Amino acid sequence: MIKTREKIGFQLLLKSKFWVLFVLGCLLFGIRWTKGAGYLDLYSILLKPILPGTAQREWIKEGENIERNIRLQLLEDDNTRLRRALSLKELNDDKRISAAVISRSSRNWWQQLEINKGAKDGVLKGQTVVGPGGLLGLVENITPLTARVRLLTDPGHQVGAWIDRTQQHGILTGMGTNRPKLIFLNKNSLAQIGDAVTTSPASTLLPPNLTIGIVQFVNEKALPSPYAIVQLTASPEAIDWVQILINNGQK
Repeated sequence: MIKTREKIGFQLLLKSKFWVLFVLGCLLFGIRWTKGAGYLDLYSILLKPILPGTAQREWIKEGENIERNIRLQLLEDDNTRLRRALSLKELNDDKRISAAVISRSSRNWWQQLEINKGAKDGVLKGQTVVGPGGLLGLVENITPLTARVRLLTDPGHQVGAWIDRTQQHGILTGMGTNRPKLIFLNKNSLAQIGDAVTTSPASTLLPPNLTIGIVQFVNEKALPSPYAIVQLTASPEAIDWVQILINNGQK
């Protein structure tokens, strides 16, 4: 009788372990299948009461001051005239969604990040994301409560850029570091170290005149076209708070 009871107890133990492993396996499969979307939503809910903090507010103010000083050097009146002539969308500064960074990619973490605002907050795929200092990247994917941002530093990520001093356009290409490459469209870039780099005033994909960074190096002899290395003013290594820009006409 005792052996029978022990046998039954052992079988129940095996069954209970099986179900625990089965449930755990289903949970891991679900996380893998959804790429952790549910986990990020829960994480966002838990963090929401404590964000933003005092440090984040001070950091935002400091970055905005840097961005403002660069923007003062641009020809704002000429750029405004150009945008109106081309019937481009103008940015409404009152329409910004603030969000905190809740996760970074485990591999090359500065190339993408997760934020705690999503579809329920009005975030849309393709919207522009800025931080203290200027442009960071674009919204790549969204869930109801979170969004994934593809940074300018992501290899192969390209956006139009502009140097106002030389009136030259270029393509800013991510290199996996916080110093992307600016490939110029003309054979003579005329760029110099210290030039401010912004989004193009003729851009239809990004709001114009957003600060990107400062030219750190120029190679005029590169083939097939000259290029510059740009130091981002919104440093990816220090990102913990961002803003999503809503252009006029977006709902």
